[in-house]
Amino acid sequence: MFSIFILTHNEELDIAACIESAAMCDDVIVVDSYSSDRTLEIAQRYPHVRTVQHAFESHGKQRTWMLRNIETKHHWSYILEAAERMTPELFAECTAAAQSDQHVGYYVAERVMFMNRWIKHSTQYPRYQLRLLDKTNVWFDDYGHTEREVVQGSSGFLKETYPHYTCGKGFSRWIDKHNRYSTDEAKETIRQLSTGTVDWKALIGGRSEVERRRALKDLSQRVPGRPLVRFIYMYFFLGGCLDGRAGFTWCVLQAFYEYLILLKAWEMSNQEPGEWVSAIAPTHSQADGQNTSVNHPAAQDNVNQTKAA
Repeated sequence: MFSIFILTHNEELDIAACIESAAMCDDVIVVDSYSSDRTLEIAQRYPHVRTVQHAFESHGKQRTWMLRNIETKHHWSYILEAAERMTPELFAECTAAAQSDQHVGYYVAERVMFMNRWIKHSTQYPRYQLRLLDKTNVWFDDYGHTEREVVQGSSGFLKETYPHYTCGKGFSRWIDKHNRYSTDEAKETIRQLSTGTVDWKALIGGRSEVERRRALKDLSQRVPGRPLVRFIYMYFFLGGCLDGRAGFTWCVLQAFYEYLILLKAWEMSNQEPGEWVSAIAPTHSQADGQNTSVNHPAAQDNVNQTKAA
């Protein structure tokens, strides 16, 4: 068996379905970033669910904090987000992988669900995320708007996948979220163009999809006309045209997201030097995706941990 962490912030529309998909697990912990809606109220209706609140700083710091500070019933853990679902097939494979002790972490591919359809082609499927892990040998660092894992040991890949309902709260929520994300991505774009490099070896002959995708992202930040290039790449080269209306909408939104990043990067670069330098200065170490060590966050927050009645 393994424990399941569910990360939340104002997820009252998704949290019940997410928890119920993880009902096979006897240790589910909801890690909430002080939601202002009914997320905690709903989560605490489930007897097997614990709730913990911790102020959100960044995706990487939130994950590392929960792995280092929250006691779990089991040594292995799975990270689940409220818009995602556990499946019986994936649960069984995770259980077997945790028992094997062959690796210290496992990547799982997501199935992007958008406009009531699986967007198989234009999402670069299979696209992997590290989800099942030995919590003593894995932590996370920040990269752009999201995080990158740091693994002390070897990692593997699972065959089963998980559904990710990316627009379950409506287009307005999706746009608001990606407006926030684009700010962090703009900072990362400026940093990458100033001090970063492209790992051509990983891009051409990377050992896994994860390595190749990261190198491709670093390269894409140097390509002129990124929004248009991304649309053409996703819609025609990846086959987004085969995903119907939902695929076309997905590709348009991703191109729009790229345009937001470019606009904000331009805005930051054209501010007064003191302003934009402070805007892009890293407040944390940047993980390079390799199996190297970084400092663990040591800051503690007031934790409210309760067992549902």
